[in-house]
Amino acid sequence: MQSARLESHEIFQLLRPEQVNALSAAAEDISLSAGDTVFRRGEPSEDFYVVLEGQVALRLPRPDGVSVLIDEVTGGAIFGSCVCFQIDTYTLSATCSKDSRILKIKAATLKKLMDDDPIMGYAIQTLVSRVYFKRYIDTMRKLQSIVQSIPLEAV
Repeated sequence: MQSARLESHEIFQLLRPEQVNALSAAAEDISLSAGDTVFRRGEPSEDFYVVLEGQVALRLPRPDGVSVLIDEVTGGAIFGSCVCFQIDTYTLSATCSKDSRILKIKAATLKKLMDDDPIMGYAIQTLVSRVYFKRYIDTMRKLQSIVQSIPLEAV
């Protein structure tokens, strides 16, 4: 069942059938309610995720309890893929904005597949990097908009 879900996403179309099967065995379809936490910033990045249904907010929390919304991801989006960047902990927190179904995949399994097949690993790394770079650019645009809205006056 997970195999069909994996094959429908661009990133997993780079895998051979036996690689899809290995990743499917390491995947779990989970249902979460709006407000449920998927992971918190600083927790070990042991899994990565694909949104099957619903919406997940990716936030950068501050020590005072306030957080900055970085992105909201919906159907088909990947998130939590720190393994592709060799980061041991999540850099953001992920919380469901709506009731959601998420495919939770063991990051170690993907890492092993990428290590065992460097050509496929490079292709996946390229796709994941594209997703993360787009999030970075979108965040920079949001910050630029905020900064530009601050009234300035010459002294």
